[in-house]
Amino acid sequence: MSKAINSYRIKKIENIGRMTALTQEEVATHTRTVVQGLEALRNEHNSILSGISSTLSSAHHPPDSNVIAEKAGILQRSLDQIELGLSEAQIMLALASHLQTVEAEKQKLRAQVRRLCQENAWLRDELASTQQKLQASEQHVAQLEEDKKHLEFMSTIKKYDADVQDSESSMEEKKDKSDDPVVDLFPDDDADDRAGLKRSGDFGSQASLAAMSPTPPSQFAQQVNAGYEIPARLRTLHNLVIQYASQGRYEVAVPLCKQALEDLEKTSGHDHPDVATMLNILALVYRDQNKYKEAANLLNDALAIREKTLGENHPAVAATLNNLAVLYGKRGKYKEAEPLCKRALEIREKVLGRDHPDVAKQLNNLALLCQNQISQEERRGVPKEELLGKYEEVERYYQRALEIYETKLGPDDPNVAKTKNNLASAYLKQGKYKEAEILYKQVLTRAHEREFGAIDGDNKPIWQVAEEREENKNKVKDSAPYGEYGGWHKAAKVDSPTVTTTLKNLGALYRRQGKYEAAETLEDCAIRSRKEVSQTNSHK
Repeated sequence: MSKAINSYRIKKIENIGRMTALTQEEVATHTRTVVQGLEALRNEHNSILSGISSTLSSAHHPPDSNVIAEKAGILQRSLDQIELGLSEAQIMLALASHLQTVEAEKQKLRAQVRRLCQENAWLRDELASTQQKLQASEQHVAQLEEDKKHLEFMSTIKKYDADVQDSESSMEEKKDKSDDPVVDLFPDDDADDRAGLKRSGDFGSQASLAAMSPTPPSQFAQQVNAGYEIPARLRTLHNLVIQYASQGRYEVAVPLCKQALEDLEKTSGHDHPDVATMLNILALVYRDQNKYKEAANLLNDALAIREKTLGENHPAVAATLNNLAVLYGKRGKYKEAEPLCKRALEIREKVLGRDHPDVAKQLNNLALLCQNQISQEERRGVPKEELLGKYEEVERYYQRALEIYETKLGPDDPNVAKTKNNLASAYLKQGKYKEAEILYKQVLTRAHEREFGAIDGDNKPIWQVAEEREENKNKVKDSAPYGEYGGWHKAAKVDSPTVTTTLKNLGALYRRQGKYEAAETLEDCAIRSRKEVSQTNSHK
């Protein structure tokens, strides 16, 4: 046994000498080998020690009992050292594992630094290019100023040199036309863009269409977990394009998108996820200009690229399907939009889970498409009895979306009130006035509680005040006028436009039921809140 211990010690010293030339992975491998040897040695010591112990216990007074006891002590000390060696080896393995984790994190951070350096270099290049363009524009402006002065001078000597002045003027006219950036950028679409500016204010005039939610590219950052991340330069470009489009400066936004798209196709090829992202951005700009055909072509192209490069069940594919469905809905093509919306719903349920808020948004969109499709069929003369199954389908979509919003985002989330209004509109289409009335009252009651606290006899929601006025309209009016009932109408301003819409919807329902006094109360409240909001905005 002593020979085995000595040989083990010698090997250990030799291993320690060689460790300085080993890699971290080799050190860990050798340590595991040493652990196995120590465990075998520990088992051997334990068996020998148990044998010695049994010998001592069987012999009452053996002549060499002291020697055996001394050997047992030596074995026990050696066993303790082995245990210590095993503990040290385990610590070394733990340290090796920790170092591997640290090294992996270090490599990840280095990759992020490289990516940030690349994006920084891209931004610097863009800034330098923009500065060059600005300098060229300033030079052009200076040249135009000089040309203007020259023309003014020529006009003063027109009576002396009419022929020269005419020739110079014609040259200047040719120059101005050749340098017109609008002609270069928009040879065919300039008139449509300007008309689109006028029409953009009417975009989404139907409440059902306006409530449908496209998927903006800024929300695609959630797709990182699925293996694709929108580059920072595209997110920056998207924000810039949206800013120009919101200002109606489509003559800047569209060329910016087209130039970026052209650059991406040159560097990455047409079938690349970044190209699909850029196509989505340009499609949304075209949609805001009411150029639905162009937007649809771009979205179909983006859909094909994303299905090819990212897979058919990727969140980016669902986003493009949703945008395409919303676009078809705005064009009145509800039957073409419905299967696209259903497929987007299936993908989001599979990737995000059935109870995710984005799934609720997709359910709302699908319900709105189906609801508009029902209205379209009714206008064509299809009997309501044949559309009952479709009505039930719409109700299920809204009810499930409402359940997700209330569970995941809470009862005070704005989407809850909006979805209740949508569901109430579906009830009204079927003549389910009582169910719609209950939903409208729930929205108004919740808004009242948030603004003025718990409801009691002295703190009543506006619909209850309206119904009391309806009941007392034929009695002696000894109560205070409506204006002194309290300032509840301010809650509509504070809460959201959804509450004002609910007031108008419930007022219309009261009027349909012949409750004219109650209807006027709610309608007056809605008008007051609109006036106060407009006055507040005008003072800002």
